[in-house]
Amino acid sequence: MIPLRDDIPSRRYPIVNMTFIFLNIFVFLWEMLLPQGVLESIIFKYGVVPYRFFSLNLLPHGILTLFTSMFLHGGWSHIIGNMLYLYIFGDNVEDAMGHFRYLVFYLLSGILAGLTQIFFSTNPYMPAIGASGAIAGVLGAYMRYFPLAKVLTMTFFVFFIDFIYIPAFLYIGLWFIMQISSGIFSLLINISGGIAWWAHIGGFVFGFILAKHFRRRRYWVYYY
Repeated sequence: MIPLRDDIPSRRYPIVNMTFIFLNIFVFLWEMLLPQGVLESIIFKYGVVPYRFFSLNLLPHGILTLFTSMFLHGGWSHIIGNMLYLYIFGDNVEDAMGHFRYLVFYLLSGILAGLTQIFFSTNPYMPAIGASGAIAGVLGAYMRYFPLAKVLTMTFFVFFIDFIYIPAFLYIGLWFIMQISSGIFSLLINISGGIAWWAHIGGFVFGFILAKHFRRRRYWVYYY
């Protein structure tokens, strides 16, 4: 299922959300210009590598990677998928929080997601990169603020494509169940690479919890 848009209009221009999208795309295009060896070196240097956090000699660089890793991506599908989710769900969350609170919330969700991935990592030398942990936090906040919003979704069934509206609590709920099941499966069979499922899980859980404290007091949602 691919989300296309939601039915909650944003009342203010989401300048912070759009800035994050621009920065992620800009950094990714810069990555694509680099020789493969240089790119791999940058990913290892600026991605979240768990063993750094178990060493006593790698601060503050290890802490800095919790921030820098959020702006690195591993391929076209990675960046496109992340930015699509951020574009659809981030504007309304920023609207509900306000610009500065959303900025802090996004970065904090990404940092907590990175720490969760470190804790559950099965390979301490595998770097984790991407904005998906922070975006999972945005999804957690969206789930809390707009559970009854409708998400226009492109669905696939064998050779057929259909477009349907799915309640946000169902769409995001199914997404989270998939992250949980995949995360547990990755631990059981000791998968050391691929998708950072636990960053998604941690980002979502922390985002859902923190959203209560970041919402603007006078923000109201009207369903129609």
